[in-house]
Amino acid sequence: MKECVVVDGVRSPNARAHKEKGWFRNVRPDEILIKVYEALFERNPKVAPEDVEAVFCGTANQAGMQNDIARLAWLAGGFPESVPTNGIGQQCPSGMAAAEHAARAIMCGEGDIYIASGVEDMEKVPMAFAMDFPPRLLKRYKYEEIPMGATAEKVAELYKVKREDMELMAYWSNMKAAEARDAGKFAREIVPIEGEKEDGTKFIVDRDQWIRDNPSLEQMAAMKSPFKEGGVVTAATSSPLTVGAAALLLMSREKADELGFDYHIKYSGGVMAGCDPTVMGLGPIYAARKLLDRKGMTVKDIDIWELNEAFASQSLACLRELGIAENAPFENVNVWGGALALGHPLGESGVRIIVTLNNIMKTDYKDAKYGVAVLCGGFGNANASLWEKVEK
Repeated sequence: MKECVVVDGVRSPNARAHKEKGWFRNVRPDEILIKVYEALFERNPKVAPEDVEAVFCGTANQAGMQNDIARLAWLAGGFPESVPTNGIGQQCPSGMAAAEHAARAIMCGEGDIYIASGVEDMEKVPMAFAMDFPPRLLKRYKYEEIPMGATAEKVAELYKVKREDMELMAYWSNMKAAEARDAGKFAREIVPIEGEKEDGTKFIVDRDQWIRDNPSLEQMAAMKSPFKEGGVVTAATSSPLTVGAAALLLMSREKADELGFDYHIKYSGGVMAGCDPTVMGLGPIYAARKLLDRKGMTVKDIDIWELNEAFASQSLACLRELGIAENAPFENVNVWGGALALGHPLGESGVRIIVTLNNIMKTDYKDAKYGVAVLCGGFGNANASLWEKVEK
């Protein structure tokens, strides 16, 4: 089998999904995705768009402006009609599934150059947009237990996750994200895109909008849960509604060497897993275990983790159940902050955490041999992928 390496990875800034305050409120999701694609080719001029075997793009809500955005954004960007696209739907893990499909195609020898991407605009195409649940589904599960907030509250109750621990996690997620931003670490991956401030002034957005510079534990403690009367999950301990896109340039190692590209990590395996949709946040437990078991590895073999922080309750439950960590701050998990601070544009996040993992392993954790990216998803989807330092 061939080896699949990460040649490059980029993403847009993550902006608020808000029709009045969001920096990308007047930018379509297809335009953000196009900017990300353009940046990949500008940064890697040895690869022309027509050289790409196929483009895989993950999107959770494929409706409205995001209806077959995989194909329509590619064509709208003026890229070659001859390059096929494949829209991937797996809810939040959609982007990671796109990366895995591309990597497997490379390893099987079906092509040498692929783009794996993800995009979501949670303002223009909100969750449950045009959703029509199957009647038989609602006979199997209680409708009121399916929404994301309800699942987060249920996980907190089942795993006895304290509210103070969730707020501590949110605090450190923001602190680490702000520290990474201020140190210029995200500059390696963020593509500047024109947006608008709240007053309408146009400006070049080169940073994530959601990061809180001065998170307050006292203010968090005073917040009420919007999901349940007397609940413990609040806006501060939930990933915020976000807009963003990300893309990876994946290549067979032999093609990367032929073209003279530098690279640091390769795809070493991935799995999808499923679980009860009313506790969908527990998905990373099953996905990570399945992945490690198949590779003959344990948690201790993994040097660095990127766990998408959909909610602090499910993140802590997963980290504790897997034996990775108990409480924030974490030593080797989301070391540049997570979705509680950076935002979670559903279909984008599975790509975004791989892009960030690649940069972390290239810089702060140069000696790390293995990194895992893992995330849960709506309706009980989950995904985990293993990335290995390339020995040269």
